[in-house]
Amino acid sequence: MSLSAVNNILRQRTGFQITVLIVWGVIGYYLLGPVIGEYRFVTLQKILKSGQITVVTRNTADCYYLYRDQPMGFEYELAQAFAADLGVRLEVKVVDRWDEMIRAVNHGSAAFIAASVPVMPHLQQTVAFSDGYMEVAQQIIAHRKNAHIKTIADLSGKTIDVREGTAYQQRLAELKEQGIDLAIRLHADLPTEELIQKVADGEINFTIAHSNIISINRRNFPGAVSTGSINDRLQLGWAIYPKSIELRDRINTFFKRIKESGLYDKIYQKYYGDNKDFDYVDLKAFHHRLKTRLSRYSPFIKVAANKHGFDWRLIAAQIYQESHLNPWAKSRAGARGLMQILPSTARGLGVTDLFDPVQNINAGVQHLKILYDMYDQVEGNDRLLIALAAYNTGQGHIYDARKLARKKGLDPNKWESLAQTLPLLQYRKYYKHSKYGYCRGSEPVRYIKQILIYFDVLKRQGFEYKTADA
Repeated sequence: MSLSAVNNILRQRTGFQITVLIVWGVIGYYLLGPVIGEYRFVTLQKILKSGQITVVTRNTADCYYLYRDQPMGFEYELAQAFAADLGVRLEVKVVDRWDEMIRAVNHGSAAFIAASVPVMPHLQQTVAFSDGYMEVAQQIIAHRKNAHIKTIADLSGKTIDVREGTAYQQRLAELKEQGIDLAIRLHADLPTEELIQKVADGEINFTIAHSNIISINRRNFPGAVSTGSINDRLQLGWAIYPKSIELRDRINTFFKRIKESGLYDKIYQKYYGDNKDFDYVDLKAFHHRLKTRLSRYSPFIKVAANKHGFDWRLIAAQIYQESHLNPWAKSRAGARGLMQILPSTARGLGVTDLFDPVQNINAGVQHLKILYDMYDQVEGNDRLLIALAAYNTGQGHIYDARKLARKKGLDPNKWESLAQTLPLLQYRKYYKHSKYGYCRGSEPVRYIKQILIYFDVLKRQGFEYKTADA
């Protein structure tokens, strides 16, 4: 109805009639609004009927992110397993703020929240929680020089930086009320991972983080250490609309089933089981493996490198960085073999056995060549380095890093520019505006650095750049 039509109707009504219409409108809103709202939230029946379930989560290392252009994350994989258990497809909705997550489940745009959320009384006022699926503790994060700060009492006289509106802020406030003389410095829009980074870099002295977040970020921020807990252990749970009782019961049954079957442990070990720094440069071990392992695979490396126009020593260095020349290597992300190829990539390259060294090497070098050809506008050695970085982290994140380089006035065709912008994609300030979201951007930078170190060792050890026919 047009505005003019509404005006005509109102002109035809008396003041009393208009008042009655308004009153009935208000009554209808308050009586029927909640009833209508009840039908907006997502029920188990709606999910099964539609064949789709939507999870709302965060774009972080412990929840959901893209790696080599594939979706990953502990919460994501649990949600994917739950969707499979229901026999429906999973849709992912990414938001940053807790109030936005609540709005999503209350208004029906998502069925549940899976975002490493602790089950706490003040949160249960707005959503219902599933049974807990992981036990965590709030731990003190300090720079290595402050590793002696280990207890609640040690925090007296210290300033602790935390994100505003979190359980960390609430716990620190409780400690202040109990007589601990500490200062709380709040950050309105800064994820915990970035505060850990600031501790590692010495920009701030302390922050607080849940133990699972610390575990998954340990390899990224070696300058920061967890020193002690400030609370009793909490349970993480999935959150749903309070009246989605059947959905909550189904989630609880799902968690019980996957813990009994071992699927939960498998996913847990993938993300939290072994977080030591795989990229640590152990040159002594490298020299030893050059003598004991390289000769087995160098003929195949030379053939594949020669076919696609690469220096075989560079490929050998990449293989060592990927797998330490172990043909049975398997990463937490599911990458396999000497060149750590994902099954999804292997299918596109026609590989039937990723643990076959010849197939794996040929597929890995072919994949690198495909990436290399994509960056034909890049000149010189930068083209190879950018292709290697794409091999490590995926083309999508390279796209975002190059776009960010342009915004910062850097040359997107230079690796030194991307070495600056890729790590920035770990920060929400930057990744919230990027197409492919959160990126563990420090990893491809370390990846390139390690490969170049190994490459240089191979050259210094007298391994010559000869083709397979030489």
